[in-house]
Amino acid sequence: MRALAVVEAAARSSSLITARAALDQGREVLAVPGHPFDARAAGCNMLIRDGATLVRASSDVMETLELPQVAADAGGGAAAFEAEMAVPKVGPERRTPAETAALHGEILSLLGPSPLAEDQLIRDLGRPAASVTPELVTLELDGRIERQAGGLLTRVG
Repeated sequence: MRALAVVEAAARSSSLITARAALDQGREVLAVPGHPFDARAAGCNMLIRDGATLVRASSDVMETLELPQVAADAGGGAAAFEAEMAVPKVGPERRTPAETAALHGEILSLLGPSPLAEDQLIRDLGRPAASVTPELVTLELDGRIERQAGGLLTRVG
């Protein structure tokens, strides 16, 4: 093992113990940042603050490990590496107003007065978090859902 990449870690987690062990062995430590208010990202954010390499894309890992940058169309290359590393493609998802309304309807149909964890909602929808999360914010700003402590969501009204 030449490096350790930490994708999600709480402030007090075994992932941080593993990261410390990797540093003690002279290995590179890389970390994927998370939202500053998400407890599951606190460990990664602390690692980055303390000098871990920031991972924004597979190219950051490849650069750190001094792997050759391969064009995506060269028989798999970087595209295959990104799939292997499970690095999501970043960019807004484009949908029509009707598709957006349908997604809002799906979200609202799964929510009720009993709190539901956001990650469970995303799993129940069977869609990527990157396509659901912005719509949750929209519904929250519209006053149709409410966010509660612990990443729980409820439907309003």
